[in-house]
Amino acid sequence: MTEVLFYTNAENKLQTACTLTLKALARGMRVMLLTPDSAGTERLSRMIWSVPSTGFVPHCRSADRLAPVTPVIVDHVAEPLIHDQVLVNLCDQTPAFFSRFQRLVEIVGTEDADREAARARFRFYRDRGYEIRTHQFGTPAS
Repeated sequence: MTEVLFYTNAENKLQTACTLTLKALARGMRVMLLTPDSAGTERLSRMIWSVPSTGFVPHCRSADRLAPVTPVIVDHVAEPLIHDQVLVNLCDQTPAFFSRFQRLVEIVGTEDADREAARARFRFYRDRGYEIRTHQFGTPAS
């Protein structure tokens, strides 16, 4: 069963996604970063080029010919699914294919709308019997 992890109260969701991706890569895992749209894919792809400032994180889109040998996939299009290790969901909706991954990471920002969408996803996973682990950044907003 897919391991579901929620990281809450993230000041910058994209920066958090980059940090968590680096941690997964250090553990030898492959990561798919699912963005809501093409603009989000481009923004995150540019950000990954500079994180870490002293390193290089090889990444591409799902349809790229190098995707099968690239450790990080950044895309708003799910198909084709290149691997099944870690899915980082940066969308408001629950990805229909999340259960094909070993680990699902949900990053929750500090804005009310984002937190409400995350609560709906949390309930979706919980109601289907997924065990959920939650990690909190900083102090929660009131």
